[in-house]
Amino acid sequence: MANIQEIAKLAGVSSATVSRVINSSDYVSAETRAKVQAVIDQLDYVPNLNAVSLKKGATKQIGIVAPSFTDSLAVFIRSFTTAAQEHGYNVSLFMTKIDPEKERHALEMLRQKQVDALVLVIRLNDWATIEHYTKYGPIVTWQRVENEKIPSVFMNQYDGYMLGLEHLYAKGYRKIANVYGNTTGLNTQSRMMAFQDFCQKYALDPQAVRHYYGMGSRRRGEKMAHIWLEEDNRPDAFITANDAFAAGLVAEAKRLGLDVPGDFAVCGFDDMESAYLLDMTTIHYPIDKQAENAFTIIQNQLEEKNTALKPLEFHLVARKTT
Repeated sequence: MANIQEIAKLAGVSSATVSRVINSSDYVSAETRAKVQAVIDQLDYVPNLNAVSLKKGATKQIGIVAPSFTDSLAVFIRSFTTAAQEHGYNVSLFMTKIDPEKERHALEMLRQKQVDALVLVIRLNDWATIEHYTKYGPIVTWQRVENEKIPSVFMNQYDGYMLGLEHLYAKGYRKIANVYGNTTGLNTQSRMMAFQDFCQKYALDPQAVRHYYGMGSRRRGEKMAHIWLEEDNRPDAFITANDAFAAGLVAEAKRLGLDVPGDFAVCGFDDMESAYLLDMTTIHYPIDKQAENAFTIIQNQLEEKNTALKPLEFHLVARKTT
């Protein structure tokens, strides 16, 4: 395989000049650049990226580590990748399938300098284990955590959830059923706290109707439409874990001949494409800006910059399901 020294000899220039051509440096005349490039093309030379990374001490590669693929993760990855590529970085995706060992493999790649930084969507190992790896490169999480060494781009979902509850109350709904996701997560706990405060504010019985836990998929949403039909004490509104569940509920309700919001209202969360297509009320969750902030935090650490983060704010998107 050809190397820089061979190219330099055939082109009649120094190895440094060849290196400047390969790295698109400005300090080479157009004539010399053309001559060197002709030899590179003739030999079909491709730089050894591993060697370049070792020399520069950077791979320009960032890993995103996630347990599974979701609609919201797709938005995060797209926005993060766009921001990274605009600044010369590439992104690798590590799907762990809820296997802590696979997450540790990604952390080891950071230690071995195969990636420059990692974004953990939802961690599987304990924070103490993850914190140990921060000395090898930046680690940012989307998950809610307060840790000096592991910055997070989380938003307090209490605020967004309260927007949905207040909207339903203003529309006249009083028997509101909550559909929560992972109850051990801090985001879900914040939503539960919001509902308790909401009930206290308006003197409502928090147990007026049944609530549901660990439910976030479209299929679970479809099932909920059937559960509602079987309930003796039916809620007049649902506020859901995400738009996927809400979409399943709304779509199945229509198939069953139910009227949304006549029989019950539905408020989603995230403001995904499905909410727009089904004209569902939802809470806009600025995932795209969170992803951009995650990259900015990493770039600031890697390149010793001080770029400001974008402000993050929830807002209600009122549509026909309420």
